[in-house]
Amino acid sequence: MPHSGSFVPRRVMKVQKIPQFYARIQGMSEEQKRLLEKQLWGVANTLRGKMNADEYKNYILGFIFYKYLSEKLERYVNEKLLASEKLLFAEIKENTKEGKEYIEHIKTACVGHLGFFLKPTELFSYLVKKGRGEIKHGDNKDQNTFILEDLKNILNAIEKTSAGTASEDDFKGLFDDMDLSSTKLGSREKDKNEVVVEVLTLLSGIDFKLEDTKSDLLGDAYEYLIGEFAAGSGKKGGEFYTPAQVSRLLAQIVSVDKKRIKSAYDPTCGSGSLLLRLGEFTEVVTYFGQELNPTTYNLARMNMILHGVHFDHFSLLQGNTLTEDMHPDLKAEAIVANPPFSMEWKGESDPALVHDDRFSQYGRLAPKSAADYAFVTHMLYHLADNGTMAIVLPHGALFRSGAEGAIRKYIIEKQNYLDAVIGLPANLFYGTSIPATVLVFKKCRKDDEGILFIDASKDFEKEKNQNKLTHANVEKIFETYKTRKEIEKYSHRASMEEIKENEYNLNIPRYVDTFEEEVIIDIDAVSKKLKELHANDAGLQDKIAGFCNELGISKPF
Repeated sequence: MPHSGSFVPRRVMKVQKIPQFYARIQGMSEEQKRLLEKQLWGVANTLRGKMNADEYKNYILGFIFYKYLSEKLERYVNEKLLASEKLLFAEIKENTKEGKEYIEHIKTACVGHLGFFLKPTELFSYLVKKGRGEIKHGDNKDQNTFILEDLKNILNAIEKTSAGTASEDDFKGLFDDMDLSSTKLGSREKDKNEVVVEVLTLLSGIDFKLEDTKSDLLGDAYEYLIGEFAAGSGKKGGEFYTPAQVSRLLAQIVSVDKKRIKSAYDPTCGSGSLLLRLGEFTEVVTYFGQELNPTTYNLARMNMILHGVHFDHFSLLQGNTLTEDMHPDLKAEAIVANPPFSMEWKGESDPALVHDDRFSQYGRLAPKSAADYAFVTHMLYHLADNGTMAIVLPHGALFRSGAEGAIRKYIIEKQNYLDAVIGLPANLFYGTSIPATVLVFKKCRKDDEGILFIDASKDFEKEKNQNKLTHANVEKIFETYKTRKEIEKYSHRASMEEIKENEYNLNIPRYVDTFEEEVIIDIDAVSKKLKELHANDAGLQDKIAGFCNELGISKPF
C-alpha cells in the first residue's frame, strides 16, 4: 500500500524550461537518426498496398504516438513516483485493493504532469504481449489474442483521462482518424487484428531512446515520416507539410537575434512542423496555432506532444482562421505561415468580415477569389510591436492589382511594415509547381529603411520530381537578409521612392536585375574553324580510302 512519503501529485508550473526541438548531445550521430527513420519507415511499409499514403499515415503515426505516450508514462512513473517503492508500474495488480490505491495516486500525478493516464494493462508493451499470445489467463490454453477492442478502449481512455483537466483540449478527439473498423485493414475482424498485431509488434522492437532526454531522435524521425507521407500524398501533402528547408528559413528569419520568444503563432499550422522548427533556433515559451482540417489538426497536436512540448505550452485549436479567429487577443513575437495559395474565401459577402478589425483598416478586403492578403492582414493584426512575421505566398501576391494592390500599398506606404521580399525556386512545395515568395514583415522598422529584395529562384538542387533548397542555399538567403547585403544579380535594397515609382508593384525582376548578356558569336571565326575541320575531314577520308584499297575492301563512305 502506498505510504505517505511515496510521492505527491503536482501540477507542472508554466515556467518550466521547454525542451528544444533539435537539441543534440555529443555522440548522438546522424547514423542513429537514419537507422530510426529506416526502422519506422519499414513499419509503415506493412500497410503499403492496403491503402494510399494519405490514409495509412494516420494509423502509423497514431501507433507511434501511442507507443511514445505509453513509454513516456511508464518511465515517468517508475523513475519519479515508484523509485522508492521497489515496484514497477507494469507489476501493479489492478484488481487488488493495494493495486487500486496505487493506481488512483499515480493517475492523479500523471494527469497533472503528463496530461493523461494509462493503466498497466493499457500499456503498449502489455497490448503487444496479448496480441502475441504471451498473456496467460488461468489454465486457458487458447489465449485470447484479439486486441482490436482493447486498442479502441485504450485510445478512448487516453482522451477520457484528460477530460475536465487543463490538457483536455490537447487530447480530445486525438485518435479520431484511426478507424480500426475500416475494411482497408482487412475484410474480416480476424484479418484486421492480425495486421494491427503485426504493426505493433514491429514497433515494439524499435528503441525510441526516451531515456536520452537531451536528444530528439524520435522527434526528428517523426518529422521525417510526416515529410515522406506528404511526398506520397501528392497535392494533399501540401495541406499539412512545409518542406524542411523552407521552414528552417522562415524560423531563422523570425527568430534572428532572439534567444527567447514568449509566443509563436501559425494561423494555418498544418502538422505543426513550421512552428516546431523555431525550437531549433530559439527557446519558445508558448506555441499558438489554428488549423481547419481535423485530421491535420490531430497530427499537429501529436507532433507537439511527441516533441516534448508540455500541454501548458501550446494552444492549437481547430477552425477557419479567417472567419473564426480563435486567438483574438494574441500578440505574438514570431509568426510564420504557409497558407493555401490563393484560396477562395467569403470576403465582402460576409458583413462581419467587412467590419472585422483585422481587415477593415485597409479600406478593401482581399478578393473572394484569393485570400492571400486576408492571411497577411490577419497575421499583422496578431503581430506584436517587437515581432517579426514571415509568410509564404504565390508570386501573384507581389503584383496583382485591384483590392490586393490597394492593401499592399497601404501596408508599405502607411504602415511601413514590409521588410523583405524573397523569391524562391519553382516546384518546392507539394501540390503545386509554381514559384513562391516569402514576405517578411516588422512593425518596428525605421522610416528610411527600405525593402530588401532577394532573388533565390535559381539556387536549388534537383531531386526526382521535386526541387529542394540545400543548407547552403538557405544560409545564403538568411545571411543576405540578416546583413541586408546587396549582391549583384541576387539582392537589392529598394528605397521607398523606387517602390513608389513602380506603383507598389513588388515583382522581383523590377528590383533585382538577373539579365545575362548574350555571348557575341564571331561568325567569321566559326566559318574559318568549319573550313579547317572540313579540310581535315577530307584528308582523313583520303587516308581511309588508301587503306581500304590496300586491303581490297570497299570504302565505308
